[in-house]
Amino acid sequence: MDKLNGKIFKGMLESGCANLNNRKAEVDALNVFPVPDGDTGTNMSLTFTNGLAEVRKAGSDALPDVAKTLSRGLLMGARGNSGVILSQIFRGFHASVTDKEELTTAELAEAMCAGAKKAYKAVMRPVEGTILTVIRESSEAASKYLEENPSIDIEEYIDVLCKEAKVSLDHTPELLPILKDASVVDSGGAGLLAIFDGFRAYLLGSPISETSGEEVSASLEHEAHGYRTEFILKLSEKWTHFFKEDRFRKGLKEFGNSPLIIRDGDLLKVRVSTLAPGEVLNLGQRFGEFEKIQIENAALGLSASILEESKEEVAIEKEYGIITCCAGDGLKALFEEYRADYVVSGGQTMNPSTEDFVSAIKKVPSKHIFILPNNSNIIMAAKQAAEVTEDKDVIVLETKSVPQGLAACINFNPDASVEDNKEAMSDAIAHVKTGQITYAIKDTVIDGRTIEKGDYMGILAKDIRLTKKDKVEACCELLDQMIDEDSEIVTLIQGCDASEEEVNAVVSYIEEKFDVDVDVQNGKQPVYCFILGVE
Repeated sequence: MDKLNGKIFKGMLESGCANLNNRKAEVDALNVFPVPDGDTGTNMSLTFTNGLAEVRKAGSDALPDVAKTLSRGLLMGARGNSGVILSQIFRGFHASVTDKEELTTAELAEAMCAGAKKAYKAVMRPVEGTILTVIRESSEAASKYLEENPSIDIEEYIDVLCKEAKVSLDHTPELLPILKDASVVDSGGAGLLAIFDGFRAYLLGSPISETSGEEVSASLEHEAHGYRTEFILKLSEKWTHFFKEDRFRKGLKEFGNSPLIIRDGDLLKVRVSTLAPGEVLNLGQRFGEFEKIQIENAALGLSASILEESKEEVAIEKEYGIITCCAGDGLKALFEEYRADYVVSGGQTMNPSTEDFVSAIKKVPSKHIFILPNNSNIIMAAKQAAEVTEDKDVIVLETKSVPQGLAACINFNPDASVEDNKEAMSDAIAHVKTGQITYAIKDTVIDGRTIEKGDYMGILAKDIRLTKKDKVEACCELLDQMIDEDSEIVTLIQGCDASEEEVNAVVSYIEEKFDVDVDVQNGKQPVYCFILGVE
């Protein structure tokens, strides 16, 4: 094949997305840190699925339209740093093909290189040994091969791209010692290779599907003529402990196709394409109460109904607004107490998308809006939301933890200027030390430290400083490393997995050993037994 058109590109996208979805658990397992999260594979899968869904909904086979719709869908659906980088790759690709109905092999190679350059520009401090390296090295090597063999066709170019991506991926541990210590390759690069392998499979006449035969036809029918049903469900107390995702997924498949489920403590975020949205909602309601529901006619692209998380109020524009992100009812209430206008649900196990932040921005009637992501893997999605917002001044402060976000809120002054607030909040962020206690989900080695599954890890900023068999012991030892003679306040945030007795034990330890004030909050957050802030 000498030229690539929009119809063929759509087929490649279908196959690439299916392969990524099939392998997302494998990609998740490559995460270096043994923290219980649904990270890179899940984020990339959700991002690419959203982009493909928009392409399907648009219905056009024109290459510029497909590339543009894909780029927009990936941009709005981007989750986590890996998802944002993936969206930037295809944003650069789109910019290179805006006026082309077909691509020659040389033009396709040029578009892939443009995608790599765009992705690098999107990252303030690019790190080699990541998905960035894989897209750059593979696109450059494939272009070089094309220069030496100018007569190759589209299929051979993609084949070379895949092979070079695999070579680059296998080399990532040599560029990032942390990967080498853990004996894994980069997870983002692995996700990108899964997409490329899906592209190649389609061009070779063996497209990859998530299901087979009749199920695929049914899935397409649901997507084209059914309802895209999404909801956030708060599990009841009973189901928080006994909920079985596999059974719930099986139930959803009776009414729809390709369900996506993300659990974050007692919250479930669900998306499914179905011809019977009422049945899907009835199933979900058995397990708890809805916090948000959205049903969209896939053929028309119209929202059928939305049940918002809070009661609608008359929008009165004010000077400032604050949007923050966290997981846990206690933390949500705490941020609201500290002047947050809107709390985006999400965190380590459920990274919100660019569109989630765009939606939040629209709901905050303010001229100037500060966004506090509170997680390093959410910052890029928040920044993309700020970039696509034209009618408001959106400032993203790079808070990488909940304590940093709380400190920023406390230091916000509604009577000060934008610049003065930005300076004061940023200064507060810089003076907060963050510690976290969580458990390991697998055996691994990081920075020469052997970690066993089930160990409690003490994490300071991003460094795993210690491991213990007891969470209280881990918390106390981590505090020893965080508190110094300049420390004045310790914020102890209790998670779902920490008892009152354990909290009291930590408080007693602090009060007996250190001359600091202790502020205890019940964040009810998942994943982290304790979150510590020292100022």
